[in-house]
Amino acid sequence: MATPRPEAAPGIYRQGHEPINPAQAEEAKVPTGQLLWRAVLNLVATFATYYIGTFILMWVTGTLFGWFVGTSPEQFNVVQILINLVTISCAAAVFWRTGRWREVWRRFLTPAGWRKNIAPVLALAVTHEGPTPVRPAAEPAAVPAADPWIVQRVGGASDAAAKLDRSSVGDVDYVRIQRAWESAQADAAFVPAFVDQVMARGGAAFAHPSESRDLLVRKGRHDLLLQQVRLGTTQDVVKNPPTHRATGFALDPTLLGTSLLAVGPAGTGKTARLARPITEALCLQTLAGTACTVVIGATESDLGPESWYDVVIAPGEPGSAYGLDLYGATQDPDEAAARLAEALLPDELNARAESARTTLQQVVGPFKTAYGRYPGVRELRSLLAGEPDILDPLVKALRASGQLALYERDLDHRQRQQGRADDPGVLLADRLALLDRPAFEGAFATDGTGRMPFAMRVLDHPLRVRVKLPERSHPEAARILSRLVVGQFVVAAAAREDRSLFAGLVVDDASAALDANTIRGLQRMRGANAGAVLLLRTLMDLPEALRTQLFGAVGCRMVFPGIAPWDGKFFSEAWGTHVVHETEVTHTPDTSGGVVRRAGRMGRKALSGTTAQTESVTTRDVERLRWSPSDLAHALPAGHAVVSLTAVSGEQVPPLLVDLRG
Repeated sequence: MATPRPEAAPGIYRQGHEPINPAQAEEAKVPTGQLLWRAVLNLVATFATYYIGTFILMWVTGTLFGWFVGTSPEQFNVVQILINLVTISCAAAVFWRTGRWREVWRRFLTPAGWRKNIAPVLALAVTHEGPTPVRPAAEPAAVPAADPWIVQRVGGASDAAAKLDRSSVGDVDYVRIQRAWESAQADAAFVPAFVDQVMARGGAAFAHPSESRDLLVRKGRHDLLLQQVRLGTTQDVVKNPPTHRATGFALDPTLLGTSLLAVGPAGTGKTARLARPITEALCLQTLAGTACTVVIGATESDLGPESWYDVVIAPGEPGSAYGLDLYGATQDPDEAAARLAEALLPDELNARAESARTTLQQVVGPFKTAYGRYPGVRELRSLLAGEPDILDPLVKALRASGQLALYERDLDHRQRQQGRADDPGVLLADRLALLDRPAFEGAFATDGTGRMPFAMRVLDHPLRVRVKLPERSHPEAARILSRLVVGQFVVAAAAREDRSLFAGLVVDDASAALDANTIRGLQRMRGANAGAVLLLRTLMDLPEALRTQLFGAVGCRMVFPGIAPWDGKFFSEAWGTHVVHETEVTHTPDTSGGVVRRAGRMGRKALSGTTAQTESVTTRDVERLRWSPSDLAHALPAGHAVVSLTAVSGEQVPPLLVDLRG
């Protein structure tokens, strides 16, 4: 609570962060040995200037001006002291800057510099008895934490504050209760209700519906006050901006709101060092009442235990309690059918997407009107195949409700298409057959007889959802479900009326989940307080037409070691160039001088075998790629990543080399 959190650029973990002065960052580039040697030389020059300058001034004053003639010893001493002060002041002023004594003082003589630079060296000192670590100076006493409930005491809820002082309160509880207090401030009538809840439950007041107040397992470092999760440390290298060198690297909703694309081969740490910490952070924020979370990945993906989630959707597991609403609980049949058609068709069949979308709308709409619900997977297959056992009762139900005239044209058109070689219904029925398997029994039921269906319309509630895809047993069905869930999330997140909660989506393998409509939806989510984290093994898994669109739709881009050069080319072009101050040294044979110098050079060459050369130095500003495709493909060390950031406000951070292992 008492740890300072100064303002910082996006991507910096602000808890305990010490801002870097740009001047100090520039001075810090000087190596330690060079800095101390220069300081010693300037110190010697200062004393030499002092003594020589004092002698000259005394001689000039006494000889040329005759100031000392007839003066008393006391007057002589006063003049001598003044001359000494003038000389030492001028010498120190001149050599203070050239010796960089201020940087020496900051690095080695201040308490912080002592702990950072001197203590580690002394700790390695050894004696004849063995290594004896020298302890650094004692840390200053911790600053007492400020009153965490001061706003409640001042705002008329002193009894609640006293109750909270006696209760066990964690960081999740604190953020959740403070959020409830902010909501109570909207109307003075809500303050008594706030007090009653706190007096009754203490630190458990306003708890998440699951009654969970924390996660059973935490591996990441989180600051829930700022909704940040620390992922690693930015490296102290020239390619990183000075403000981001040797600082904690963190992500928060202001960055995730522009969506994050991460590309790297399997085994490079995308899931363990990126997806899991972000998932953990979003789940904690959900318990604190500031976010809602949807996580999509294979059943075997390490995205946290099931205890982290409120809803676990596992279509391939018979014991799963929740199913998936294929239509997203939308009330518009045409919209529901269009969304389902986009999920059913793979990328290679997008040329027939429009006709397939129309075909699905021709059967979903009449069924919804006749029976008041959407058709299940098996019923939808029968409708597309034109089986009389389901079409005749549908026509009778529409006639009985007086709605037959409204859908008669759609049904007649559907019957005329049956049996034709280009009938889209056959293709859709074949694709639906992938979901009509015994392993998925009851997972997509719409008549209330199967599992409890989950729909994305609940994104305005603090809910944690995990979707387990059966990638091993039913890979093509997993691709369909991945496209369906991501498409429903993108639409539902942008359509929310209450956007106070950050809606976070994490997709462990997004290669099958993206299409043109979904990518356009990612751009709309920036203004809807929502964002997605998309992980890819390679950009080649996407259709060529979608790669450039995806790079333009996301604001944060991250690359892991081991990518192919053609993948690195996309990142390199997206990150562009920057101006570099380049120094070029040219050596040419020395041909100057007369006969004597030439003879001397010939003798030197005969004796040493080297030719005398002249050196010319050229400095210029040139544009260079921030990260070349070759650097990204071959120069990234293991456990590291290069990431560029864009905040929702538009503030950008150039590519950073980050160590994700700490």
